[in-house]
Amino acid sequence: MGAVVVGQLARDVVMVMERLPDAGSSGPVRERLEQLGGKGANQAVGLSQLGVPAALVAVAGDDPVGDALLARAAVDGVDVSHVVRRAGTPTGLIVEVLEDGGRWRYLEHLPQGVLLTEADVRAAEGALRAADAVLVQLQQPLTAVRAAVEVAGGLVVLDGVVTDRALLRGADVLRADARETAMLLGVPAREKDVLDAAPGLLDAGPKLLAFALEEGGDLFVWRGGHETVPHAGGTVVDTTGGGDALTAALTAALLSGSSPREAGRFAVAAAGDVVTRAGGRPAFTRRPPSG
Repeated sequence: MGAVVVGQLARDVVMVMERLPDAGSSGPVRERLEQLGGKGANQAVGLSQLGVPAALVAVAGDDPVGDALLARAAVDGVDVSHVVRRAGTPTGLIVEVLEDGGRWRYLEHLPQGVLLTEADVRAAEGALRAADAVLVQLQQPLTAVRAAVEVAGGLVVLDGVVTDRALLRGADVLRADARETAMLLGVPAREKDVLDAAPGLLDAGPKLLAFALEEGGDLFVWRGGHETVPHAGGTVVDTTGGGDALTAALTAALLSGSSPREAGRFAVAAAGDVVTRAGGRPAFTRRPPSG
């Protein structure tokens, strides 16, 4: 069946400029990108590029923007039959202003109507139960997240900060960026601190933890082992989408039979490629290693 991603779909507009102008003034945009985006869509597209059939459970408005984004997702090989079209709701919009040096700002219009409800998730129950993997973004409302974890039939990958620890009982993988890791564990996102706190999370349910570290690199922890994978030395242009790429690549590698160590290394390399370009859209060309 492949993977089902439960999360966000939005129109991404990226404007690249030397620096943000001061208030009351203007500045030239050197490059503009308009693309399918949102964490859910980014991960679904990435999985498809990695050879994993992917479906998306998300919300789009009943507007031309939603029509265009779903058409783009279909071209990318993503099953959008479980994307809800919400009447009277504009499709989500994320505008990224990217300055030289990788400094970014997001302007987000994500009204309540584009967030998933429990009913939206349960309408896709058949696909969730049949999936080899279900990726759930914890930025969605808790009732929708709980429903997705409850009905998921395969590998369950949680992405973000867990606010309800009961969710961990149904999780196989928990991934978080450095800020989220510090919030989740209550300690700085440094290797030693995270390793000290990790056993408590593993006891709660997940088999694999994937945490970004504030000093750079990503730490993967599983019962009986761990691996810290440094980031590649390439020039970072835009960190947007790096976490989504890591989550998609990690899932694809685990589904292919890779060990946690192999999957972690592949995922960090995949994320390292995405951050060398503006915007969060993945462009994977390598397939994950098989076990």
